[in-house]
Amino acid sequence: MSELVSVITPCFKPGNSLLQTIASVQSQSYSNYEHIVIDDGSPGGFSEEVRNIASVDSRIKLIERKWNAGPAVTRNRGISEAKGRFIAFLDADDLWHPLKLEKQIKFMLKNNVALSYTSYEVFSATGKVLGCRVPPRQVTYFDILKSNRIGCLTAIYDTKLVGTMYMPNIQKRQDMGLWLSILKKSKTAQGLIDIPLARYRVGKSSLSAKKTSVLKYQWRIYREVEKLPLLSSMKYFAYYAYRGMTRKV
Repeated sequence: MSELVSVITPCFKPGNSLLQTIASVQSQSYSNYEHIVIDDGSPGGFSEEVRNIASVDSRIKLIERKWNAGPAVTRNRGISEAKGRFIAFLDADDLWHPLKLEKQIKFMLKNNVALSYTSYEVFSATGKVLGCRVPPRQVTYFDILKSNRIGCLTAIYDTKLVGTMYMPNIQKRQDMGLWLSILKKSKTAQGLIDIPLARYRVGKSSLSAKKTSVLKYQWRIYREVEKLPLLSSMKYFAYYAYRGMTRKV
């Protein structure tokens, strides 16, 4: 029997993109999953279309928060509700390739991998492909300190190998905090990078603005979450800032 995968999707005022995200999960060739979709206090909650889809697909579990708590708390609520051995993440404006779960779970089981990730495409709101992000085949704790090469929409971790783990409660970079926690236990994470298995949607705000806005949260990861010494934090921050500001897509 195949292992259950819990897919965590946080959302806030998601619009029609959530319907596309849910459809990309429903189209998976790997069918043994539960899709936990958590609304983070949106006015009116889930749309009627989303409720109708969930009513005829028992794999979809809708959770509505009464107030907006941010992505970390919302993802962690999903993790706490998860029943699967594997925990996967997919935000409400991103998409998966139909073979993603099948390929990734097979890879993880065959190679005893605690945390895995894949390449992914970046596309605009109009559907134009802007490029492809291809991470290394393997990363360590120290690699991630330099640059978070694991796209959250591609990551899956195995609770059987590292236990149930949660994201730090900060507004941004909480996914990086989780990868670092897992890597302290697993030492390495492994990637399927030959073909992109997910699609990341770029929002309306500029990429440069997004890059600048996360810098303070990156610093908090080093100093508050990982509690690195000042000089080490400065070194890794310099690595991160250089790569982040020079990356094209």
